[in-house]
Amino acid sequence: MAISFGRTDLLDESEEMVRHRTEQEKDKLSESSGIEFEEKREGRFIVTEIRVNADGGEKIGRKPGTYITLTAPGLTADDAEGFADLEAILSRKLKDMHRPLGLPETPKVLVVGLGNRSVTPDAVGPYAIDRLQESVPIVPADERTIIAYAAGVTGQTGFETSEFVAALGERMKPDLIIVIDALAARDSTRLCRTIQITDTGIHPGSGVGNSRKEISSEVLGIPVTAIGIPTVVDGPVMVSDAIESVFNYIAQKIEQSNAPSSALAVTPWLHDKSEPADKKVLKPIFGEWSQWSKEDKQQLFEEVLSSDEQGMFVTPKETDAWILQYATLISAGLINWLAPGSPGSESPSSAI
Repeated sequence: MAISFGRTDLLDESEEMVRHRTEQEKDKLSESSGIEFEEKREGRFIVTEIRVNADGGEKIGRKPGTYITLTAPGLTADDAEGFADLEAILSRKLKDMHRPLGLPETPKVLVVGLGNRSVTPDAVGPYAIDRLQESVPIVPADERTIIAYAAGVTGQTGFETSEFVAALGERMKPDLIIVIDALAARDSTRLCRTIQITDTGIHPGSGVGNSRKEISSEVLGIPVTAIGIPTVVDGPVMVSDAIESVFNYIAQKIEQSNAPSSALAVTPWLHDKSEPADKKVLKPIFGEWSQWSKEDKQQLFEEVLSSDEQGMFVTPKETDAWILQYATLISAGLINWLAPGSPGSESPSSAI
C-alpha cells in the first residue's frame, strides 16, 4: 500500500525522512539525494537538522535550505522548566542558523505573526506578536530594530498576507523577516511538542489544504525565516494512533500474561506506552491487518474517512494553554537572540 505523506508541514515527517532513520540509510540518503541529516539529543530534547540542496529538494518536493526541528517528548502545557530549556535551545539555534547571513550586530528584523487569533489552534502567531510587543521599546518606527506585526488572515482582511508582508518589507527595509505560524503534523505525538525553524519561508495554510501565496526570500528579496508549531493533525491520524495504542496495549498484555513471572506478580499490571510490543501475537485475533505498519493503517483511514462530512482536524484539549506558552517562548527566544539583556529577555515564566 502506498503511503501518502500529505497534511504535514514538518520536513522530518516527509517520506524520505521516515524511510531513512538508521545511520546507514541516512548516509545513503545524503550521498544520493543531496540531503544532510543530523539528529542528536540535547538533554530531554531531540534536535534534528536537515540541509537540503537543489537536487535533494527536487527529489523530496521541498525547497532547498536548512530545516531545524526541536522535539520535546513528554512536554506538558504546565512544564515551565521545560519551556524555559526549550526557549534557550531555540534562541541558540536561531543564532546559529543566521550566522552565515552576516547580519549587522543590531539587525533590523520584521517579525510577522500569521494566523487567526479568533481560532485558538491558529493563534500562536498573533499571540507571539502580542508578547513581543510588550518587550519591544516604544520608539519611532524608523528607529526600531524589531518590528512586530500581526497580519491577520485573508478571510478577515480581504488581502493576501504575503501582500501585507511585502508592503512592510518595502517600507521598513529590514535585514531579515521572521514569520511565526501554526503548522499541521501527521503524528499526534508532535502536537504542541515540536518547533520547526527553516530559512525557506512559508506557504500560509498549506498544511490544512488552504495554501496562500508564498512568503520567502525569492518572492520578497529579503531573507525569510519561518518558525512553526504543529497544533493540528488530520482526523484519520488520531484514529490510526488510537488503533495503534490499543494494539500495543493488547500485545503487551498478552506477552505479560504469558510470562512465567506473571503468576508471581502481586501488584496490578502497568502498561508502558513507550515500550514497543511484538504485534505478531495479535494476528490470530485481528487478522493480517494488525501486522500492517502504522503508516499503512493511517493511509487506509485517510482513504475511508476522506469525505467532507468526515474530514476534520484535531487539536489537543489544552490548546489554549499550549498556545500561550509557545507565544511566550517564541517571544523570549527572539528577544534573547536579537536583543540580549533588554527588558523582557529573561527566560519565560509559565503563561498559565
